[in-house]
Amino acid sequence: MREAKLVLDFFLKRFFSSGKYELYPTSDGHRPSSVPSTVSFSTSPQVSDPGDWEVNPNLKISAFSELPSKDFGVNQHMIINQEFKEALRQILWQFRAPIRYAFAYGSGVFSQSGSAPGSSECHPSAPAAIKNMQQGKGKMIDFIFGVSYSQHWHSLNLSQHRDHYSGLGSLGSYVVSQTQDKLGAGVYFNPYVTVNGTLIKYGVVNLDTLCQDLSQWDTLYLAGRLHKPVKILRDHPRVRLANQMNLLAAVRVALLLLPEQFSEFQLYSTIAAISYMGDIRMSLPAEDPRKVNNIVSGQMAHFRRLYAPLIENLPNVTFNDKRCIQEDWIDDPDVNAMLTQDMDPVKRGNMVRRLPESFREKLYFQYQARYEIPRAQFDEMMKKSNDNDPELVRRRQGGAFEQRIAKDANLTSEVQTSIKKTILWPSSVQTAKGLITSGISRTWRYLREKQDKHNKSGKHAIAAQESPTPKQQ
Repeated sequence: MREAKLVLDFFLKRFFSSGKYELYPTSDGHRPSSVPSTVSFSTSPQVSDPGDWEVNPNLKISAFSELPSKDFGVNQHMIINQEFKEALRQILWQFRAPIRYAFAYGSGVFSQSGSAPGSSECHPSAPAAIKNMQQGKGKMIDFIFGVSYSQHWHSLNLSQHRDHYSGLGSLGSYVVSQTQDKLGAGVYFNPYVTVNGTLIKYGVVNLDTLCQDLSQWDTLYLAGRLHKPVKILRDHPRVRLANQMNLLAAVRVALLLLPEQFSEFQLYSTIAAISYMGDIRMSLPAEDPRKVNNIVSGQMAHFRRLYAPLIENLPNVTFNDKRCIQEDWIDDPDVNAMLTQDMDPVKRGNMVRRLPESFREKLYFQYQARYEIPRAQFDEMMKKSNDNDPELVRRRQGGAFEQRIAKDANLTSEVQTSIKKTILWPSSVQTAKGLITSGISRTWRYLREKQDKHNKSGKHAIAAQESPTPKQQ
């Protein structure tokens, strides 16, 4: 264990002192005055110590200075080509409606090994930086916009970009915002629109809805997207705090699903797969069945940047691989370091207790039925585990019930069932909502392209089975 600690200390000191991490613009497009443009990290608990800020997080903050520490959550910011990043930011400036938080994600931003190529005719007149990054094989770029007031935002955007909307836009901003907020996961997508000569899809979500999903896992629709590396273009302190909770939760759920020893690839694949469990698209011939493998294989270094600082501060898991002391292993996508977790039921019970509240309740209800716990006794247990009771603010330690769950031989299947129950309904409604918000022609185009990717992925899958990569062996 001491060797593993030294290994990770070496990693973090070298990684964060390299000056590669930078803090990104706030909602007004400027850097927060409270932090420098580049920062150095230490391995001290102030980075993301779950023993401090996670006990009673304040999700009502409005300034970066109110975060638990100056460098808090910097691990969420991925480093990409500077010109490409600027081209993405320029797209945001084409919207007069105020965007408080924004990120770009998907294969149009981050490479995915084995994914189907795009079309050179995708972007009518995109900036050179976008064409260069996509190597002439254009892919639609996906964005999520976090906004303060849905109806006000859509009112302004309808005035400026009426052509982005389907026929639903003719009914006005109230109907559009109600469709966004009341159906599915609370996101309104406008796909296949051209901004700055670039084909994009953007989803609009209220900041309250976004933070709720990140901290509670109500739907995992947006929380799951942020389990993977994304490019944050406009940051917001409340979202950064909620997303750090989301990332820690993803690690804990993955640990509950994994054995005592596992590889980085297994860890990141388990995390990336969470948002696809129960997603109706994965059960239809409309999504690449090797999507998780493609995402992780092409982004190992990004996943490492995202999760290694969190792992360093968790008491029950550690890197345990001599390869980690090799020069430049941090950015080496071919390194697949090994990790070890403590299978002590007390520590695993603590992880169960610290899962996001909405998700944790689903898991508890499943075990109530499995263990045939009387309703009155179960209700009393739920009252004691209420995170919102100010009199119960304390370090969330798992009790006998959580430890019993942690020792259960069926824990993996029960956790997976809870994930599916969380995702299935909102993702299904969100998919159906696309027929209304996108319109028939855009929806048909989307389904055709997904079907095409699905068909092409079959060929990649056969090739991979015949010649597996070292990471999959």
